[in-house]
Amino acid sequence: MEDLTLLTIDRLNVWYSPGKNVLDNFSLELGDHEIVGLIGLNGAGKTTFIKTLSGLISSFQIGTAKWQGEAFSFQDRTFKENRYTVFAEDHSFGYFTFREYLSYAAASYGVKQPDFSALVRGFHFEDYIDVLLKELSTGNLKKAYLMTAFALHPKLLLLDEPWSGLDFQSTEYLYELINGYRQYGTILFSSHILESICLTSDRVLVLEQGRIRNTFTGPEINAETIREVLKE
Repeated sequence: MEDLTLLTIDRLNVWYSPGKNVLDNFSLELGDHEIVGLIGLNGAGKTTFIKTLSGLISSFQIGTAKWQGEAFSFQDRTFKENRYTVFAEDHSFGYFTFREYLSYAAASYGVKQPDFSALVRGFHFEDYIDVLLKELSTGNLKKAYLMTAFALHPKLLLLDEPWSGLDFQSTEYLYELINGYRQYGTILFSSHILESICLTSDRVLVLEQGRIRNTFTGPEINAETIREVLKE
């Protein structure tokens, strides 16, 4: 029988200061073609986990890390070519336009230049395709990185607070994009917005003090239930 597990992380400890773990014995599995929402109070470790998976944090220890059933490291080329991260804030590549950045990203990921016309229309980005990223507003900069992510279609999309800074129309469009992504791969996203968690997730993971304390699936995923857990 085919193994449908995309990513396995077991016994991950991450710290910024020695002796003070932000993630403590953290374990998680992601299935192939699923949408997983990660929620928790400020300081729970959501962004830290996404940054660690993205290879930006070196102060960690891990028991087991498997990608599609094979042991790997976060810096392995094969893994990096199959995941893309949209950070809550990102001011990299400021002297690229969106068109130039997408071309650069596609070459880096070894794929041909994708057609981004539908994404541009969906995010109402027509007037900003050739504007330098450093000159974009916070919301439009977020759109540029989201469009790149969804244009590349990696097996794993990591989205840290993806709705932050978006207007109503773009928020609704992002719901559509996430819900339609199962055909391409898996999304793990963090959010403090319960509506976004409930409208898109196949599973919801509640992170508290560096560990996953609760998991919700199916009809268990509703704002009232999750809100009560977060209050405990």
